[in-house]
Amino acid sequence: MTEHTLAAPAVTRLLPKPGTLLVGLVVIGVAVVAASSAPRVLASLLTQSVIVAFLALGVGLLIRISGLVSFGHAAPFGLGAYGAAWALSPAAPIAPEIGLLLIAPAIGAAFFLIGLVVSRIEGIAFGMLTLALGQSVHVAANKFRTLSGGSDGLIVDVPRRLWGFRTEALQTASGMLIVAVAALMAVLLALAVFERTRAGRLAVAIRENEERVRFLGYRTRAPKAVVLALSAAIPALGGVLFTLYQGFVSPEILTWGFSGQALIMAILGGSVALWGPIAGALAFFVLREELGGLTSHWLAILGTTLIVVTVTWPTGLAGAFGALGRRLTGTVAKGDPA
Repeated sequence: MTEHTLAAPAVTRLLPKPGTLLVGLVVIGVAVVAASSAPRVLASLLTQSVIVAFLALGVGLLIRISGLVSFGHAAPFGLGAYGAAWALSPAAPIAPEIGLLLIAPAIGAAFFLIGLVVSRIEGIAFGMLTLALGQSVHVAANKFRTLSGGSDGLIVDVPRRLWGFRTEALQTASGMLIVAVAALMAVLLALAVFERTRAGRLAVAIRENEERVRFLGYRTRAPKAVVLALSAAIPALGGVLFTLYQGFVSPEILTWGFSGQALIMAILGGSVALWGPIAGALAFFVLREELGGLTSHWLAILGTTLIVVTVTWPTGLAGAFGALGRRLTGTVAKGDPA
């Protein structure tokens, strides 16, 4: 690792490859087709999986860049959902359009400050800390009934228009699917650019050898806090979409079990590629839907599937697809099975 390796790349090198942009456009096109032609049940399942994919992506990003595992990332997702409910309430001090846009940055800023405090904590201690944070938010949502509605939740009265557009489409599976997929692709594009910036390269270097990075004269606390902030802002955006789609929020989306599901999605999809957790989220919802219709013990089968995938492909579905692609093109990467 040298000073040159962390230098800011040229602007042209920050842009994702044309193939990445093409894949994003194809995914959005597929979402439009699915939204217009898929059965209502399938469209609803896809919409839910894409919204929860924001949470899985946040967990996967933290693993990918910082090497940290979170057991409490349902907290920023739930805070984003409740924040949207409060922003849409008649008592909100600002216009709902402004309030909705401020939710994800505000939650990201809060987790940046948290990251500055806990930047030296790693491993299982970090995981337990995130679990405690998530559970504290869950308990608060149950206790402060005047703000959260307690265990009964909040019914959200979504305005008929936001930013000049009718909101009826956002509360249908077909309409929200298109919006959610477009937002998810925009987030992926932004993350791909971030990873190529000096800040992204520095964050990866810190994951590999933080002591050496400090020896080279770089400060490591702020970059680690930035990654934590990004990993929280992305689920917060998913929480906003969740409220706009469901029109209802309850503490159920703040439980440790929901955080655990997001972690399973991230592990199942793998973090070797940015899109890995998204693939894991889609696979998780499909498995849950199919297995749930066969047996009430679907969790046991899902757990066994997760073990098999983890042992067979330690890098998850993203690694498996990558290895398959390299085999088809005649190239072999380090770590591929012989």
